[in-house]
Amino acid sequence: MRVHLVDPAAYTPPYDHALAGALARAGATVELITCRFPHGPVPRQHETGDPSDIRRVAPERSTLASTGPPRTYEVRERFYRRASRPGLRPGARRAARAAEHLPDMLSYRREADRADVVHYQWLPIPALDRRLLVRRRPRVFTMHWRLPEAGTRIARTLTGLLAEMDAVVVHTEHGAGRLERDFGVSADRLRVIPHGAFDYLTRQEDEVPLPEELRGVEGPVILAFGLVRHYKGTDVLLEAFQRLEGAELWVVGAPRMPMEPLHKLAERAPGRVRFVERFITDPEIPAFMRRADLVVLPYRNIEQSGVLYTALAFGRPLVLSAVGGFPEIAERGAARLFPSEDSGALRDVLAELLADREAREALGAAAAEAASTRYSWDGIARSTVELYGELVSRPR
Repeated sequence: MRVHLVDPAAYTPPYDHALAGALARAGATVELITCRFPHGPVPRQHETGDPSDIRRVAPERSTLASTGPPRTYEVRERFYRRASRPGLRPGARRAARAAEHLPDMLSYRREADRADVVHYQWLPIPALDRRLLVRRRPRVFTMHWRLPEAGTRIARTLTGLLAEMDAVVVHTEHGAGRLERDFGVSADRLRVIPHGAFDYLTRQEDEVPLPEELRGVEGPVILAFGLVRHYKGTDVLLEAFQRLEGAELWVVGAPRMPMEPLHKLAERAPGRVRFVERFITDPEIPAFMRRADLVVLPYRNIEQSGVLYTALAFGRPLVLSAVGGFPEIAERGAARLFPSEDSGALRDVLAELLADREAREALGAAAAEAASTRYSWDGIARSTVELYGELVSRPR
């Protein structure tokens, strides 16, 4: 089975590489077709050779893999060669991508006959890209997007894009229900395949310790991790923390919104709030995750989250807003839920768990169990290869 995984703008390199490696272990011949990730390093085991060339990458051997040399997959960074150069300002990068997008998509379409299946992870300009899809091969799309409200302009655009796909992979049962109900994706074209836990982060050889100013912190730590955006509800967490004592709150990640309102909320809290406002590289992530007594995702709107699957890999106790697919994690005993945007309810859950070490340990154990079973990449790869086989066997 020859598979192309296509992420033109490298929106989700950790997911892309983890899936490519798992598919290779499952016996597929995989090419990851993407661009150079311009915002920081990708996992070290995925970086070999000249980034302008085809690169063969050996995924880490799974305990479920057969003995012998590990299967490899190829990385082809053939999108946005100019736009992906380091050092470009954001405006210049966007302009360069806009100029390169159409010729790169057309060029790739001429190469796609090498694949049996083309699996799109992202399409950056969906209104245009639906007209630029591969035509002679089965097309799969993974729904990474945060699902918009039905009837909006972006929802209509998404509906048109999904209508062009032979199959749509979605990570949660909740998401599958919404795609069928609100976006017209028929049940026979939907496949629920979970997002995998990012376990590669737990076994890096070049781990970096916490920043010096955080190493001597005593007492419980509540962690909010990842890019800071309005929909992620960091303000709700800070409001809850204003009525909580006996812990520190760390807000860690690059801002994608004005931070002054969050700093003002933090000033009113009885406990200390520390902000680490920058991109956190993979080797830095373990120290933050292992130090956290609770990882909190107070999102207003989401289906799934890379931060969630990072915390699962580290077996961290989770507190999640009851939105999207998050309740499906709680059903496995790996998280406590609270109503979205209810800072009082969030405060009560945090206070209860901070006072109950055994409850936190039970959540962490369930998270680790989920990471090694339901959210393992080898199981995900088996389900994905099964889907590919069904599509290839259908007459077109």
